[in-house]
Amino acid sequence: MRRAIYPGSFDPITYGHIDVALRAAKLFDEVVVAVYAGGHKPNALFSTEERIALAESSFADAACVRVDSFSGLTVEYARAKGAETIVRGLRAVSDFEYEFKLAHMNDHLAPEVEVVCLMTSSRHSFISSSMIREVASLGGDVDGLVPPHVRQALRARFAGTGPAGRGGDHA
Repeated sequence: MRRAIYPGSFDPITYGHIDVALRAAKLFDEVVVAVYAGGHKPNALFSTEERIALAESSFADAACVRVDSFSGLTVEYARAKGAETIVRGLRAVSDFEYEFKLAHMNDHLAPEVEVVCLMTSSRHSFISSSMIREVASLGGDVDGLVPPHVRQALRARFAGTGPAGRGGDHA
C-alpha cells in the first residue's frame, strides 16, 4: 500500500487543503491528513479534537483519505505509519522557499521518506487558514472558501456560542 501523510495545523481546514488532499488521493492508495497536535501554535483557534472533527467531516465521502493527529517530527510520524511520502501544498511562490528548506531538512532526517509538493488549484491559491480566521473574526463571509460545517464552526466560535467560544465559555 502506498501511503502518504499530508501534515498541517488545519486551523481551520479550507477548500485549499481539501483540494490538495483529494488530488494526492489520486496518486496514493491512502492519504492521512495528519493534524498537528504539538504546542508550537499556542493561539490555535480550534482545539486538536475540533480540528480533527472538522477534517473528518470534510473527507467523509473520500474512502482513501483518513484523518489522524500527531506531535513531534513529521518524518517520525511518517515512519511510524509506514508512509513513504509527505505531501505538502504550494499556494504561491512565497510558500516555495519555506517548503524547499523543510523538504531538505526532512531529507536529512529521513532520506527514505520522499516529499512531494502539489500546487493548489488556482481558484484556492489565495486561501490560507490565517486569512480565513482573520476574515471570520471580523464578521466577513468565508462562504466558498471553507466547507459549510467549517463556516458554521467559525461563526459559532466568534459569536461565543461554540464549545470553546470566546464569549464567556472560558473562566
